[in-house]
Amino acid sequence: MSESPRYMLLTGASRGIGHATVKLFQERGWTVLTVSRQPFSSDCKWPNAAASHIQADLAHIDAIEEVAAEARRRLPNGKLHALVNNAGISPKGPESSRLGVLGSDSHVWTTVMNVNVVSNALLARALFPELVAGQGVVVNVTSIAGVKVHPYAGTAYAASKAALAALTREMAHEFGPHGVRVNAIAPGEIDTSILSPGTQELVDSAIPLRRLGSPREVAETIYFLSTPASSYINGAEIHINGGQHV
Repeated sequence: MSESPRYMLLTGASRGIGHATVKLFQERGWTVLTVSRQPFSSDCKWPNAAASHIQADLAHIDAIEEVAAEARRRLPNGKLHALVNNAGISPKGPESSRLGVLGSDSHVWTTVMNVNVVSNALLARALFPELVAGQGVVVNVTSIAGVKVHPYAGTAYAASKAALAALTREMAHEFGPHGVRVNAIAPGEIDTSILSPGTQELVDSAIPLRRLGSPREVAETIYFLSTPASSYINGAEIHINGGQHV
């Protein structure tokens, strides 16, 4: 690395992929700021976790500027080297059932789109000067549900992830001339605490590698996209699903 320390802001840090990503980046010398709608949890045992946490509900998009301002205040040299938009929600129906179009009211659509798409755009917009100053990267977390019908992910979630993939391309086109790369990762079935019942059957029938992915494998890809090793990758969406999308 040519510069130290390097700073990352990651949303949706309270579990799973977010946890693994924070730990990996910290292991490799980065300073990490986290955003979550949850208050700081004692389960987050990485160094300076409490002091680096910003509590905010990204469904309330009017609060995005406040989140950006707080993050900006914590960047000592005004440079942000990576923004990882990992926050996402996938509402369920009764007994954790999948929500289709008929089961999704306006509140579901508005909340899902605000958290999964709109907040990503507004946060990147607000922190654009810091990203330019750091010649940073943006990594958006989409999903396999954005490219094919998924048995557990609802319609609003799937539509939001497809929209986020399109947003990634648009941001890559717009931010690229300023030296800021924007890419996406699209996880499939990852071994986290929020797996749906029946996932093992899906693994056995639909994933060529016949196993779940690990949060660490996803974090490694995010790290790759945040380093000079990926310096000519811009506007891409990388599938992390063991071949489930083929």
